[in-house]
Amino acid sequence: MSEMWHRYPRRAGPITGLCLLGLIVVLAAAAPIAFPGDPWETVGDPFTQPFTGPQLLGTDALGRDVLAGIVHGARVSLLIGLVSTFAAVVVGVLLGSVAGYRAGWLDEAITFMTEFFQIIPTFIFAILIVAISRPSIVSIVAAISTISWPPVARTVRSEVMALRQCEYVQAAIVLGSSNARVIFREILPNVISPIIVSASLMIATAILMESSISFLGLGDPNAMSWGYMVGASRTVIREGWWTGVFPGLAIMLTVLAINLVGDGLDDAFNPRRAKRRRG
Repeated sequence: MSEMWHRYPRRAGPITGLCLLGLIVVLAAAAPIAFPGDPWETVGDPFTQPFTGPQLLGTDALGRDVLAGIVHGARVSLLIGLVSTFAAVVVGVLLGSVAGYRAGWLDEAITFMTEFFQIIPTFIFAILIVAISRPSIVSIVAAISTISWPPVARTVRSEVMALRQCEYVQAAIVLGSSNARVIFREILPNVISPIIVSASLMIATAILMESSISFLGLGDPNAMSWGYMVGASRTVIREGWWTGVFPGLAIMLTVLAINLVGDGLDDAFNPRRAKRRRG
């Protein structure tokens, strides 16, 4: 970890992304302290202008605090982004490792599954999963994870297929190591860098996906989210533009921060490629 931080680029973009993401995480963690009440509760008159009253960013059509909704919504967005990405990475790594190491009919079956997700509209498929089940955080995480694991599986498969021919892997096989030991002790530690970079970018995609699902009214009805706030404001944009603009800015800044951090991690794990790109 210390070596990775030492190699993390000190350019403006990655550092700005890291600081911005850290601020968002701190705000999400401090939500119960900063805004201990229920973000769904009415706290003032409807459509209170921002920066004119006790509610810093104003209130929405029902008199709810917009800033409280944004801070509490950060918890939901980050939770869904992290959990769905973790689930997708676990599934993708396991299937990609098996496909790349064993080859044969098992490789063909897993490759067919990954190609299946390339020919279907993944967003519509995710909406279908959430709509069939009861809209909740669990169903949204399941839907996003289902459509997110194939790229990880393809990446891991190609890396494993290349590494299984290396001398140290062949030596472990000759010494009688089990397939699981060879994969988890010899191969996967050398595939961790592209997995981490891919996962960082998948979190941003998952947040956008959750916001889009909630925007369409299929989010968890008991959880305040940025997508719901933007969706609820689309019919009152003339009366209260701030009810949709500020949550939209929160989505944009979070996704931008994660992408900047992802670029920094890519440079940290691939210094030669980063040097060529800058050159």
